[in-house]
Amino acid sequence: MLERAKRAARAALEAWRRAASASHVRQSRPHVTRATLASGLARLGVAPGDTLFVHSSLKSLGYVEGGAVAVISALQDAVGPQGTLLLPTYYLPGGSVRATCAMPDYVFDPRRHGTHMGRLPEAFLASDAIHRSIHPTHSVSAWGRHAADLTEAHHRAPSIFGMGSPWQRFIACEQAKVLGLGISMGPVTFYHALEDAMGDAFPVPVWEDDVKLLACLDHAGRRWDVPVRPFDQAVAQRRIDHASRNDLRDYFAREFDAAGLRVNGQVGDAASWCIPAQAFYAHLHRLASEHVTIYASAAQLAARPIGRA
Repeated sequence: MLERAKRAARAALEAWRRAASASHVRQSRPHVTRATLASGLARLGVAPGDTLFVHSSLKSLGYVEGGAVAVISALQDAVGPQGTLLLPTYYLPGGSVRATCAMPDYVFDPRRHGTHMGRLPEAFLASDAIHRSIHPTHSVSAWGRHAADLTEAHHRAPSIFGMGSPWQRFIACEQAKVLGLGISMGPVTFYHALEDAMGDAFPVPVWEDDVKLLACLDHAGRRWDVPVRPFDQAVAQRRIDHASRNDLRDYFAREFDAAGLRVNGQVGDAASWCIPAQAFYAHLHRLASEHVTIYASAAQLAARPIGRA
C-alpha cells in the first residue's frame, strides 16, 4: 500500500512538472507547427524513403502546436510511406544497465513497461502501427516499411548492439541516417554498434567481464533470458555523454563537420544534425583505428588534428 502511494505521488509530481514546463515553453519559446518541422527536416536532407534513427530533445524544438504527436507526424511526413522511423524506447528501472542487471526478480514486459527516454519516445510508443523490440534494457521501437524487420529477434541477439540487433540491421538499410533533434553529439547510442562489432579489437575495454541473463516476456507473454553485459563504470565516466566531456562532444562535432558527413540546420527552434549511417559507422571505425573513440582522453584528441586526411 505504501509503495503504491509513493508511485502515485511520483506520478502526480511528474505530471505537475511537465505541465509547468509546457506552460513556460508556451509563453517563452517560438511556436512551431508540424509543417514547419517537416520543412526543417527536408533542409537537413531527410528525404522520402529514409530510415531514420532519431535521438531528440522535445523541449529544444520550441512550443510545438500539437506536442510530441505533431513531431512524430512531421517525421512521418518527411520520410513518407516508404520510410521508417526508429526511436530509443529503453526501459532502465535501475537507472543504468548495471543497476538494472542487479535488480532481483526484474522481468521486462513490453505490454506494461513504457520508456524512460522522454516525451517524444513515450508518444511514439503509444502511437499506431509501432513495432517494439524485446530487450530488458535497450528496447527500440519502429514505424514504417522496415519496422518489423528492424525490431524482430532483438532478444535473440548475443549482445545489446551486436549482430541481429536493431542497430546492426539499421546500418544495413539503404538511406539509413542518424538524426539528432536538438541534441549534441553526446547522447547517441549508435556509437555502441561499433564496440559490439569490433569486440576485443575495439581499443577501449568498455564492458564488465560478466554477462548477465535478464528475463523478458515477448508480446505473446513467452519468457526469454537475454544476455546483457553492463558497461564498465570507470570507463563510462569518461564517455562522450558524460557531463564533463564537452571537449569530446566538440571534437566529434567538428570532426564530422570537417569530414563533410554532418548536415546541420534548424528544426523548429532546435539546432539539429543528420549523418548517413553507413558513413557515420565507417568514420567511427577509422577514428578507432587512430585511437580516437567516444572515450578518448584530452591527450589522444590533441594528438590527432581535426579532419586529418
